[in-house]
Amino acid sequence: MAEKYLPDHAGQVPLILKLNGKTGIPPDEEAFSPLTAGVEDALRLNAQAVGYTLYVGSPAQDRDIAQFQRVRAEAGRYGLPVIVWAYPRGRWVDQKGGKDSPYAVEYAVRVALELGADVVKVNIPRYDPARKEQYPGEYKNLELSPHQALRRVVDLAGRALVIVSGGARLSEDAAVAQARLALEAGAAGLIFGRNIWQRPFPRALELSRRLLDLVRGRN
Repeated sequence: MAEKYLPDHAGQVPLILKLNGKTGIPPDEEAFSPLTAGVEDALRLNAQAVGYTLYVGSPAQDRDIAQFQRVRAEAGRYGLPVIVWAYPRGRWVDQKGGKDSPYAVEYAVRVALELGADVVKVNIPRYDPARKEQYPGEYKNLELSPHQALRRVVDLAGRALVIVSGGARLSEDAAVAQARLALEAGAAGLIFGRNIWQRPFPRALELSRRLLDLVRGRN
């Protein structure tokens, strides 16, 4: 996609080349995203960083971690930052309270940090009282607001920057509210793809401007 469409925007839009991905057909019980591009592709396209989805907790995580480490090593040789989509997935994650639980998101961001991520993309963790008995250890009674939960994630990320996913499409006001929550909790930025691309072009531009004002501290 970058090869086909970047020339129309070269010099105007910075490129982050995502190096792995999967279809939505197989279930997430053993989630794994194979490489679809490499660091050399990123260099050839003059990308400013590379992205990688890491499924923490999946039964396939041994292959995933090994694959990521090869990407991390090669990117490091060329000074390219690595952004990790740190996503808890798999049946064992579901047995411990689900992929958006504070336990799962905190664990995933810490794994990403320790494996060498420069930037970590996460979903906002959500404490679910209905599933708290599934949470491990102290998480059973750790009732957190979304702001408190995300603040803990930012702290656990150490020197890796945290950027927050927009998730499924929201109303424009709800998307802005979620972005504000993320930034107030200490996130460094946002990836709000579906909340932009799934809107008519004029509305997408308007929402982009509102989010950019938030990031720049103008709202």
